[in-house]
Amino acid sequence: MTPAADWRPGASLEALRARAALLARARAFFAARGVLEVDTPLVVNAPVSDLHIASARVALEPPAGPLFLHTSPEYAMKRLLAAGSGDIYQICHVVRGNERGRLHNPEFTLIEWYRIGATLEALMDEVEALVRALLGPAAAARAGERVSYGQAFQRALGLEPFAATAAQLRAAAQRLGWRGETAASRDELLEFLMGFGVGPQLGGGALTFVHGYPASQAALAELDPRDARAALRFELYCEGIELANGFKELRAPAEQRARFERDNEERRRAGLPVWPPDERLLAALAAGLPDCAGVALGFDRTLMLALGATHIEAVLPFPTGRA
Repeated sequence: MTPAADWRPGASLEALRARAALLARARAFFAARGVLEVDTPLVVNAPVSDLHIASARVALEPPAGPLFLHTSPEYAMKRLLAAGSGDIYQICHVVRGNERGRLHNPEFTLIEWYRIGATLEALMDEVEALVRALLGPAAAARAGERVSYGQAFQRALGLEPFAATAAQLRAAAQRLGWRGETAASRDELLEFLMGFGVGPQLGGGALTFVHGYPASQAALAELDPRDARAALRFELYCEGIELANGFKELRAPAEQRARFERDNEERRRAGLPVWPPDERLLAALAAGLPDCAGVALGFDRTLMLALGATHIEAVLPFPTGRA
């Protein structure tokens, strides 16, 4: 199809109206709770170090050093929190490379928010309340469920992820089609098993929170003081679709710097681009990030579930291929 013949929106007018209604519903949800809406830059100076997220480079005239499109507003929002903003949320477009498929478009919409002094359990309660408000009738018959990372693996694969040997993880991954290197790390195998074996079985007719991810997958989350093997992190699944990722936020700048350095070492080994850490974020942590919990919710996927859509392009005004 030529570009001239491909001028129409990806989403139907009905989906566009539903999109607007759900965005208004989300803003009303936070307004009723006294959470401040903020707006942070799309173009940033430092990309994320996460091995599984590809940041898009930006070229501006005149040249201004390396610049990127943000993959999440997290770093900037944490700088606002450290400056004393209090509870905040943002609805924004983000861009991630290497993401295209039934549930992926390179440009998509996140709802991200942070609650001062909140426990991870309290944040899960609020995430569930928002998702139920957004899903409307599609949530009425859905139960709410919370399972640990270990329980989720046991239920789906009969495997204890923290105790399993690398050989056991590899054998389970091979049964699901793994064709990666035999020297793959435990985290690579666990990520594959979650993506292809565990996640698709989560949230059948329910809103299922999985908590207690491995400490090696903590990213920007604190570790669990009751179990050093686990991070204070959760994900929300519904009908096998990951909707949200939440943390009890790490506030220790030295530990965060060490994690960025470990990420970059892994990126070097994988032949991926390596960039200096975000020194402004680290300075904000050093200045004093308040005790808080935060979460990012995929708005487009939530809208898909609300409308019963099977492909993300059905809810996007203009998918990237037709932008």
